[in-house]
Amino acid sequence: MSLRRSSTWITSLVMVGIAFVGFRFASGQDGKALSQKFKELDKDGNNALDSDELRDQVIFEKLDADADGSVTLEEARKAFASGVLTREEVEGKAAPAPVPDPISTSKASVERSTASIRQGATVLRPSEHGVGRFVPDIVFADIFGKQNSLKVSDKEQFVVVAMTSTSCPLSRKYLPTLAELVKQYSSSGVRFVAVNCVPTDKSDDMIAAAKILGDAVYVHDSEEVLSQHVGAKTTTDVVVLDRARTVVYHGAIDDQYGIGYALDSPRRRFLALALDSLLAGTQPEIAATAAPGCVLEHDREVAKVDVTYHNRISRIVQQNCIECHRSGGVGPFSLETYADVVGHAPMLRQVVEQKTMPPWFAATPEGQHGSVWANDRSLSESDLSDLVAWLKSDRVKGNPQESPLPRTFPIDWSLGTPDYVVQIPRPIRIKATGTMPYQFETAETTLTEDKWIQGYEILPTDRSVVHHVLVNVHEKGTKNIRDREEGIGGYWAAYVPGNAGQIYPKGFARKLPAGATISFQIHYTPSGEATQDQVKLGLFFADGEPEYVISTIPLADPDLNIPPHAAEHVESITRPVPVDVRVLGYMAHMHVRGKAFQYELLKADGTTESLLNIPNYDFNWQLRYDYRDPKVLPAGSRVKVTAVFDNSEGNPANPDPTKTVHWGPQTFDEMLIGYVETYAPVGEQLPSLRSAGGGTMFTLLDSDGDDKLSREEARRVTDRVPALKGNPERLDGLFQRFDADQDDRLSREEFDQLRQEFGGRRQRP
Repeated sequence: MSLRRSSTWITSLVMVGIAFVGFRFASGQDGKALSQKFKELDKDGNNALDSDELRDQVIFEKLDADADGSVTLEEARKAFASGVLTREEVEGKAAPAPVPDPISTSKASVERSTASIRQGATVLRPSEHGVGRFVPDIVFADIFGKQNSLKVSDKEQFVVVAMTSTSCPLSRKYLPTLAELVKQYSSSGVRFVAVNCVPTDKSDDMIAAAKILGDAVYVHDSEEVLSQHVGAKTTTDVVVLDRARTVVYHGAIDDQYGIGYALDSPRRRFLALALDSLLAGTQPEIAATAAPGCVLEHDREVAKVDVTYHNRISRIVQQNCIECHRSGGVGPFSLETYADVVGHAPMLRQVVEQKTMPPWFAATPEGQHGSVWANDRSLSESDLSDLVAWLKSDRVKGNPQESPLPRTFPIDWSLGTPDYVVQIPRPIRIKATGTMPYQFETAETTLTEDKWIQGYEILPTDRSVVHHVLVNVHEKGTKNIRDREEGIGGYWAAYVPGNAGQIYPKGFARKLPAGATISFQIHYTPSGEATQDQVKLGLFFADGEPEYVISTIPLADPDLNIPPHAAEHVESITRPVPVDVRVLGYMAHMHVRGKAFQYELLKADGTTESLLNIPNYDFNWQLRYDYRDPKVLPAGSRVKVTAVFDNSEGNPANPDPTKTVHWGPQTFDEMLIGYVETYAPVGEQLPSLRSAGGGTMFTLLDSDGDDKLSREEARRVTDRVPALKGNPERLDGLFQRFDADQDDRLSREEFDQLRQEFGGRRQRP
C-alpha cells in the first residue's frame, strides 16, 4: 500500500483546508476570499502560515517566495497575481504534482505495506481463470461412501462444485449462504457438490455441515484430487460446469465476506446471477472472480531443506501460533500437530510471507536493530526464513524424539483465577451472518471499598464471535452512562483476539471505586452459526496501594469529514504536552475505512520523532503496542496523530464509497482515536494531553491543538448543542461578546463563559 497521495491541486486544497468552494478565480474576486481563508488557516494569529498550517509542501514552496519558511498573505496574493499558481492548477486541470507522503514511511514499512491486508472478490478475465476449459469426468465418493461423478445427468443442466471447509473461517461464514443457494437452485436442474480438501477437518463437523447443505453432495477430498481436477484456488472457490463439462463460471459466491472484512449483506451475488443467466440461456455478465479464502496449493516446487517439523518448525509454531490456533483457542483451526500444519500449509505460507500473521503491524524504522515493543509478535527473520523454506519443501516430519515439550493452556482464564468477576447481566444473541451494531451493556459491582487492580482479563463465553471489547468504569451514582460516547473518554480495559488481558508490573495498578458501574462496549462478528455470548471481566487485586496509577488518554478527532471515493484521505490532530507524560503503550482505533495510522512527537526544538507507524492498519487486529521500556513525552512538545482513510471502491470493506463519512459509533461510520496508556505516581494529577480547564468539548473543538478556538472551530459546537442548531447567528454574537481580548479566538476561560450562557455544561460532547 502506497501512502503517497495522488490528487489534483483542488484536492490538495481540500486536504489542507483551503478549498475555495463556489469561488470563481476571476479578476476582482480573489482578494476577499483569499484573505478570509488565509485568516482561517493562520491558527496562531501571527499573520504568516508555517508548514504545519499549510501542509502541502509543493504549494507551500510555490507561495514561499523568499524561502524563509513562512507564507505571508502578500506572498499568496502575489503568487496568484503573477501566475506562479495558475488558474489551470487551481481548477484541477493541470497534471497533479507529487506531494510528500501523508505518513512518513521507512524502508521497512514500505516493504510491509506491499501486500494488501484486505482481499475481496475482484473481477477477473474469464479466459485467464479457466472459464471455457473442458473438465474430464472423474469418479469420487461422498462422506457417506456413495459414488458420484461430474457427469451432468439428463435431469440436470449444471453442476456446481463449491469448495468448503469446517475450519477455514470464510468457508464457515459462507455455509448458510451456500445452503440457501442449494435450496433455491436444486429444483431447477442444478446439482451442488461441496468439496472439503482440508485433511484435518473432523468427520463429525463435516457430517453436520452436510446436513445443513441439504441436497448437496459433500465430499472429503483429503488428497486434493477433485479440487485439483476442477482447478479450485481457495476454500471458498466455486466452479460451474455445463452439460459438456465446460467451465462456465469460476469465482466467488458473492462479495459479502473477504479477507479482512465482512459486510452486512452482499453487494454483488456473483454465483446466483451467473446461474440465473445460464438457466435463462445467456452468458453470465461476470464469469470469473477471485474467491478470497484459505488458499489451496496443488502444484508447488519442492525444495530440499535440512530442518524438520519436529526439530525446528514445531517450535516456531508453538512459540508464535498455538496461543490462538489450538483446541479451545480463538483461532479458527488448530496448528498443534504435524497434520494440522501440513493441512493448512498453503494458507500458512501465504500469511507469513505477507506478514499478516502473526498479527503485528508496527513498522520497524530503518536502521533500528531489535524491537522497542515488549509484545512484538512478528516472526524473526531466521524463524520466517526457516518456516517458509520448510513449507515450500517436502515438509519432512523428522524424529519425534526431537520435538519440544507440549505447551498447556488453561481451559478458561489464561492469567489464573481472578479475585473478582463481573459479567454482563444477560446473554447476547449473535446472528449467523452479516454484521451487528455495537452492543452496550452495564453491570454493577458489589465491592464496598475502593480496590487497586493490578491486572484484568476479559473472557467471552464464545470467543469465536467477539471482535473487541472496551470496558469503562463509572463512579457510583453516575447517571446516563449509556449516553456516554465510548472511546472519547479512553478505556479502562480492552479486549482484542490475542490480547485478552494484562498484568501490570508490581507497583502499577488501576483504581476501581467502591460500588462502581462497569460498562461494556462489545463488537460482535457473526461466524456462520447463530450463537450467544455473555462476556466476563476478571479482576486481579494488588497487594496494597501501588506506587503508580495507570490511566488511558484518548486523542480523538470527532470532526471527521471523509469525502466520497477518496482512496487516501488524511486527517490529523495535534495536542500539546503540558507536563512530562510517561507512556506505557499505544492503541490505534479506526473502522473499516482505516488504512494507516501514525503517532509522532513534535519536539520543542523543531524536530519530529515517529513514535508508532502502522502503514497497514487492520480493523480486525486492533493491537496494543506496549513499550519494553516506558517512554517519556517531554513537556513543551506536541503529539500528532495522523490517519489515512480509504473511502474508495477499491476498499472491499467499504460499506458505501458514495457516502461522505463522519464520526460515529457503528462500523459504517468512522473514528480516529489514538489511545495512549500512561502512568503517574499515586496522589499526583493524572497525566493529560490537554491543557487544564475547558473540558472535553473544548478539546474536541480545538482541532489544531493550539489551545484556542477560532471562529470556524467554535461553529462546530452548533452540531452538539440543540439550542444552537440552525442558529449560527446566535453563536457568532456570543463569540464576539465573550472574546474579551478581541483577538478573534476564544481561550478556555472565555469558552467556559460562553457555555454557561447557553447551558453547555449540561450537554454531553
